[in-house]
Amino acid sequence: MPPARSTCHQQCFAMLTKADTEGLRQHNRARVLSALRKSGALSHTEIAAKTGLSSATVSAITGDLSSDGTLERAENLSSPGRGRPRLLFRPARRAGFIVTIRITSAAIQYSLVDYGGVLSDRIETDRIPPELGVTAFLDDIRSSIKRLLRRSGAKGTEILALAVTSKGLVDPDDPVLVWSPIFGMHRIDFQMLLDTEFCPRLSVLNETQLLAIALYNRAQASGTPSSSLIALSLGHSIGLGIVQVTGEGTIQTHAPNFGHMLHHPGGALCRCGSQGCIEAYAGFYAILRTAFEVPPDTLPAKFVPLSEIEKIATKARRGDRMAQYAFRQAGQALGNGLARVISLFQRMPIVVAGPGISFFDLLEEGIGKGLSQSLGIRLEGLPSISISGDEDNLVHQGTVQQTLADIDRTIMATRHQASA
Repeated sequence: MPPARSTCHQQCFAMLTKADTEGLRQHNRARVLSALRKSGALSHTEIAAKTGLSSATVSAITGDLSSDGTLERAENLSSPGRGRPRLLFRPARRAGFIVTIRITSAAIQYSLVDYGGVLSDRIETDRIPPELGVTAFLDDIRSSIKRLLRRSGAKGTEILALAVTSKGLVDPDDPVLVWSPIFGMHRIDFQMLLDTEFCPRLSVLNETQLLAIALYNRAQASGTPSSSLIALSLGHSIGLGIVQVTGEGTIQTHAPNFGHMLHHPGGALCRCGSQGCIEAYAGFYAILRTAFEVPPDTLPAKFVPLSEIEKIATKARRGDRMAQYAFRQAGQALGNGLARVISLFQRMPIVVAGPGISFFDLLEEGIGKGLSQSLGIRLEGLPSISISGDEDNLVHQGTVQQTLADIDRTIMATRHQASA
């Protein structure tokens, strides 16, 4: 009996050791891929320096990743000196594709991006009316994905992941849009998109959270990193994303339901059906409603073109009091909300993006007044507020960065082990 028990213990120990070894190998492969994503093509020596891995470990990993098609090699012919050109490694563009699907108030944008992070093709379609229902909406998305693949010549089997982005509330565990400005309380389960023609990997992401991630990564790459930041998106909808760096150096991201945070109890009617939300005072439909002195309990417009807000802004800049008040009230609602966010999290820079930045000069006074309602802001002064004019590109970058990083940690980090 004792020998049998000893054999069992040895087998269990061997299994645990093997699992630990495979886990470490997967972790190290992901570290190498992460370094290449952040820094571009790197040599063997540079990978070792950036990851802290030994030369032998880097050689084994780059060999495995090259043999299974995850990495490609290139020579740096422009390196100085008379020695042999440096051999560089980078993610192989031919390793597969991702499809990003960005849902906005007026349209849906489909982008095909290769594993190297390069945009291969893009189409944009009008969003079908929500009155047609969720099933028709998903059928339209599916047919548009197929059209994108036909145009580019890519195969469904080459798709590594689908990534859907939208403002609203997303389920943290399942690919479900719980609430959105378009469909309201109608939950959209995007799992219905997947069939035998597409890969089974699918994520649904909050758009403004991705905006914050892209802004953070841009700051890191520019050499002027920020430990934390708030991204505020202004438009028909109001969105907010937060990036925080903990004391341990890990990054945490948040997408609080800022636009539907309570601003004024029993106040103006919001698109979500509640009264007094920040968006009911700061969204484009709210500015339109206030400027024309429409009763605040009037059902909000489903969509307000940017051109209509530009007309109100022109009137405000010419001295129209009601137009000025509409923007000032919107700014104060935003400032009050930002003050609460800073009180709950921490003081951090604010970056404002979206089509609403065209009117920031009209919103700025109200934002400052709203922020100053907080004791902490009055004691420490207003946080840094800057403007970014390329929200569309930043959301795309954030989606691609997040999706490829997820693929690197999962599919690509285990691909060689699965085939071995």
